[in-house]
Amino acid sequence: MSLFRDDGIVLRTQKLGEADRIITLLTRGHGRVRAVARGVRRTKSKFGARLEPFSHVDVQFFARGSELIGRGLPLCTQSETIAPYGGGIVTDYGRYTAGTAMLETAERFTDHEGEPAVQQYLLLVGALRTLARGEHAPNLVLDAFLLRSLAVNGYAPSFGDCARCGMPGPNRFFSVASGGSVCVDCRVPGSVVPSPGTLVLLGALLTGDWETADACEARFVREGSGLVSAYLHWHLERGLRSLRYVEKS
Repeated sequence: MSLFRDDGIVLRTQKLGEADRIITLLTRGHGRVRAVARGVRRTKSKFGARLEPFSHVDVQFFARGSELIGRGLPLCTQSETIAPYGGGIVTDYGRYTAGTAMLETAERFTDHEGEPAVQQYLLLVGALRTLARGEHAPNLVLDAFLLRSLAVNGYAPSFGDCARCGMPGPNRFFSVASGGSVCVDCRVPGSVVPSPGTLVLLGALLTGDWETADACEARFVREGSGLVSAYLHWHLERGLRSLRYVEKS
């Protein structure tokens, strides 16, 4: 029997029995972890209120054996709130749908339990903090998070130089299958011709140039979100369920 302590973001919860829940977290040191939280669905449980999606928490786990991830699920025995991001997210539809898509993305990119994913964890913490504070439009925060998640997982798109031959940009065409912007000689069937302003916006979101991103026209934002969604879908091999609600918002 071993005790483990880590901090993480609650990604989702599932009912278990009459009073328990299975909590899925993205942690700093252990990557994605699923654990059982006993009694958290009881009305008098203060413990359960700390383990809601979007919460940034310090958690103690109790596991059998010397490893956190092993036979059976560990128990979540203690939790302290680091930052209750949900309070600034769930009361606004745009923030809530964007935040839900972020949680789903983080879970999809960390499909092996117990493997550290520090960059993905830090991206999620920063994105939820920004979203909860309302510093930028929710769809811009989401697209920035999606692009950077793709980048840290080895799928960084190009929005300037040709993704195939490296020809300096700007280049007119964009191919999801080719990795982003492509020149006229490297374009493939299915390539699209986005507005130059859209590529500028996406490049700004990827690099964190919020002054440029915040000043972009709405038509570039809409077109950019479509390209980000298609690019993410291609690399995940199936889309995010939560994105359909973001697109309608």
